[in-house]
Amino acid sequence: MRRITRIATVGLASAALALSATACGGKKSSDTASSTDSAEKSAAIAYDIGGRGDQSFNDAAYAGLEKAEKDLKIKGAEAEPTEGESEADKVQRLTELARKGNNPVIGVGFAYAPAIKKVAAKFPNTTFGLIDDTSVTDKNIANLVFNEEQGSYLAGVAAAKASKSGTVGFIGGVEVPLIKKFEAGFTQGVKDTNPNAKVLSTYLSQPPDFSGFAKPDLGKAAAKGQLDGGADVVYSAAGLAGSGAIEATATAGKWAIGVDSDQYNQAGLAKYKDKILTSVTKDVSGAVYNLIKSVQDGKPQSGEVRYGLDANGVGLAPSNPEYKNMADVIAAVEKAKADIIAKKITVKTAP
Repeated sequence: MRRITRIATVGLASAALALSATACGGKKSSDTASSTDSAEKSAAIAYDIGGRGDQSFNDAAYAGLEKAEKDLKIKGAEAEPTEGESEADKVQRLTELARKGNNPVIGVGFAYAPAIKKVAAKFPNTTFGLIDDTSVTDKNIANLVFNEEQGSYLAGVAAAKASKSGTVGFIGGVEVPLIKKFEAGFTQGVKDTNPNAKVLSTYLSQPPDFSGFAKPDLGKAAAKGQLDGGADVVYSAAGLAGSGAIEATATAGKWAIGVDSDQYNQAGLAKYKDKILTSVTKDVSGAVYNLIKSVQDGKPQSGEVRYGLDANGVGLAPSNPEYKNMADVIAAVEKAKADIIAKKITVKTAP
């Protein structure tokens, strides 16, 4: 798998671009912008803020690409973001990935929407995947979106049932509509379960500052503040910064709730996993894999492709043995899940 850790500027020779590629998964790479065999099947993902190794959103996307490599016998490429990058940087990154023959090219996160709009028009025979955004559409764009509010509602139910203090916390990476969906669902789930419960909400940064998705220290500080405020369960939707919140919460002996990936099983968080009650999962890996397979099958997905609770596109991970032994929590969560699927509960998408 090719992992592009630094994208060369437009106009540089292909040999210079080759120097910007590094090995991934123990494989060596010497690819250049013109070296891809036109007959070779390949797919690419461009990571969101925090990059691969965030133990959450980006790593879930990588898992889908990795599965596609193994099952579909394709070659995968990855491209990392850079701190403080411009919109032009994203356009250039996607352009290089498409020019090299990758199909599909997937932007991980809503921040890629403007760039995909521009680049998709220039490569009409390439399918572009856009995760977490529906604002940009075209016949060669697949909008891979999720009902995050539904999974977060279940997390709210679990938090309210597991809390002894009656105070729980929500930490959002950046205050944007997508993360507000997480907050809305979580708060509704808490309040529907325990109307007297208190929900503390904190956002780590405001757009256009997206550092709230990338800096664990911000998550750690926010979690400490909520713990000091009486919270004994903290749910964070903050990408890499969420790992800091998990660390602080677990170190204090309180329950953390993870997001996007099953964070109980993330190697980088193994030290804290005993206090990761559960995680709100989004089948980002499945969405990435499904899009790649659709292209390889000659029937590329297009338009909105939505993953909800009804098809396990979102949900709660039951990996922690302590969670599995909480019969009252599990019963409440399962009832809420059934009621949402049956449309007896409508989950809000904004607080």
